[in-house]
This record gives sequence, C-alpha cells and structure tokens, in this order.
Amino acid sequence: MSDAGQGDSETLEAANLEVPADPLAGHPTTAYFWGHVAGSGEVSSDRLEVVATDEASAQVLAAVAGGDVDHDTTTREYAHDTSITRTEDEYAVSIERDDDGVLGRDSTLGFPVDGRGGYRFGAFSSHHRELLRGLLEGCGTICFKSSSGTVGISAVHEDRTLLEHVRELIAACPVDAPTGDLGETSSGGYWFGVDDDAAPAFGSWLYEDCEETGLYAPSRKRKLERSLEQAAADDDEASDD
Repeated sequence: MSDAGQGDSETLEAANLEVPADPLAGHPTTAYFWGHVAGSGEVSSDRLEVVATDEASAQVLAAVAGGDVDHDTTTREYAHDTSITRTEDEYAVSIERDDDGVLGRDSTLGFPVDGRGGYRFGAFSSHHRELLRGLLEGCGTICFKSSSGTVGISAVHEDRTLLEHVRELIAACPVDAPTGDLGETSSGGYWFGVDDDAAPAFGSWLYEDCEETGLYAPSRKRKLERSLEQAAADDDEASDD
C-alpha cells in the first residue's frame, strides 16, 4: 500500500507552488510534471492521464495543467516476478483536450513526450533534478535491501528508450551515481538500478530542498529516509560484530 497519509494533502497548500502560464515552458514545476507523464502517463490525441501513488503529488500534477484527480486501489504484478502482486493506492490525473489548455496544441499536442521514444526534454535542461524526480516517482522504486543492508534505487518501464534517457540524466547529475545496464523484467519491460554504493548520495541529492517547492511525493521521500536509516543501522550492527 502507498504510505500517502492524511497530512500529505496539505503539502500542496503549504508549498509556494509556482505554475507557469505555459505548461511546456522550462520551469521546475513543468519539468516535474512532464517527468511524471513520461514515467507513468498515457497520451492520446484528446486526453492525457498520469498516475501517481501519492495524493499530494497527484494534486501538484493536477495544478500544473488542470485536471481531475480520481482515487482508486489497484493490484498489479511485480515487474521482476509476476507471481508476486502488490496492492496500492492510485491517484489518476486526467486532462481532457480543449481549445485553450495544453491539449489544444498541434503537432502531437506539442508534448515533450510522444509515447514513441521521441522524448523532447530540452526545455528542462536547467531543471534536471525535478525532471528526474518526476521520472523516478513515475516509474522508479526506492527500497531497503535486507539481503545486503543497502538502499536500492531502480526504474522499470516498458519503453527501453525512456530508461536509456533516464540513465543519461543520472549520469549528468552532480552526484557520481553509476547505473547498471538495462535488463529485461519477467513482465516484458526493462529495468536498471543505481549502484548500491551510490544510491544514498544520489537519493539525498534527488530530494534535497524539495519541501521548498512542493514538487515531490511525501511518501516516496519518507521511504528514502527510512531506507537510509535502515542501511545506517545495518552498518552499525556490522561494525559492532
């Protein structure tokens, strides 16, 4: 289940969320939004839908381009082992085509993501952290690996090209965070992981100062913090042995 709590819905109200008039403009808010769209969204000629597992994050996404948030609970197969399922809260943000909003634009709606590998993220070149945060909240996971006592950060998606681009963005970030090669999942998609030794520094950089903008999923940040604490405690135990 998602860790989204009742207090998370207050994050959007408390944050000084800046939303540019043009949803395709280069801005931290739009970078976060389109990262989510690429990671967990679907785009058609008359509709955009993006899914989040955190209510506060979904409210932020809806505020960027307008739209309604629908809450549901879904059960899906684990990408690396289809015999395992997980149930979690799901918040779907739906935006319909209109003549004035983002869905009124031409040329595949003007989106920086066309669903066919043509990811045009150039406008967000100054906002890679927010773009990466949206991408990894859309198609990534953070966990504590009890078998190794380390923090795990990985991404799973059916689009290989998208994951290759995510790896390039991680390689360009100011923190040294090597990633493994792309592998295939048992569900038919692709995945990669950040090296365990680099995951704590990369995760900390990814969520640094995110409360100032509100461009993050509180439940994902808590998961990172808990995983870091567990890894630190595991290191302490190992040192005592």
